[in-house]
Amino acid sequence: MNRSAVFLDEMGVGPLWRLRQEAAPAVAEEIVMEAPVAVAEPEPEPEPVAAMAPPVVVAEPAPAPVVAPAPVAVAEDSSTAWFDDAPAPPPARQVTDAEIAAMDWDGLSAAVAKCARCDLCKTRKGVVMGRGDRQAEWLMVASSPSRGEEREGRALGGEQGLLLDNMLKAMTLDANNNVYITHLLKCRPLDDSGQERMPTDAESAACRPYFERELALLQPRTIVTLGQMAAAGIIAGEKPVRGKVRQLGNAAVVATFHPDLLLQDETGKAKARAWADLCLATGTHAARG
Repeated sequence: MNRSAVFLDEMGVGPLWRLRQEAAPAVAEEIVMEAPVAVAEPEPEPEPVAAMAPPVVVAEPAPAPVVAPAPVAVAEDSSTAWFDDAPAPPPARQVTDAEIAAMDWDGLSAAVAKCARCDLCKTRKGVVMGRGDRQAEWLMVASSPSRGEEREGRALGGEQGLLLDNMLKAMTLDANNNVYITHLLKCRPLDDSGQERMPTDAESAACRPYFERELALLQPRTIVTLGQMAAAGIIAGEKPVRGKVRQLGNAAVVATFHPDLLLQDETGKAKARAWADLCLATGTHAARG
C-alpha cells in the first residue's frame, strides 16, 4: 500500500476506487434472468382485395304506352246483304203442341224465339213474334215475315208498316191500341238460292200451334188477312174470296191486300179495292158489337 492509501486508511476513509487488476465481484447470481419474451411473428398482411364495383342497377324498361287501335272506318252502305250471310241462331229443344197450348204470352214469345219444330230453324236469321195490344179485338194477319221484318224482328215494319198504320187510321183504329199484328209463320221460308218461297205443308203445320195459341190468348172479334197466302192459310181447305165474310171460331174473317202489294200499286185500283175490304170489316165488326 502506498503512502496515500495508508494515510487515507488511517483516517478511516476507504478507497474510492479499485485497481483494474482486481477481479470484479460476481454479479451473475444477483441478476435475475428475465424470461424470454415471445416475440409474435408479424401477421402476414392480407392480400389486397380488389374493390368490388357497386352493383349495377338495371332500370326496368318503362312499359310501352298502350295505343288504342284506330277505329276502322266502315263505309256507310244502305245495303243489308250482309244480313243474309249471318249464321242462324242455334235451335233449342222442340216444344210439343200441348206445351204451346198451355203457354202465356211471355212463354209463347220465348218458345217462338227458340223454336226448332221445323227445318226453317236451320236457315232463319231470326224469328218474328206478333206485336200490339194483347187484349185487342182486331187481329191483322200476314203469311210469313219478309226479309226486312226478319232483320228488324218486327211484324210488318218499315214502309209497309207505315201504310198499314194509315189503313188502320182510316178505320179509326190505332196500331198500338185494340189491334194485334202477327204472321201465320214466324220464320221466313227460303229456297236453296236464298229467295223467298211459299211455306211447305210441314212448315205451316209446325208453326200453326203458335198462331192458335195467339188466337186463344187474344180472343179477337174480327180478323183481317193481309195477302192471298194469309187468306188461304188461315182456314185450311177453304178457298178465300175477297168481299166475303168467313168465320174462324167466334171471329169474323175478312181478306184484303198485303200492304207491300199496295205500295207497288201505281194505278190505285188495288187501293180502292182494299178500302172496300176495310169498310166491310169495319161494318161487320160494328154489327157484332
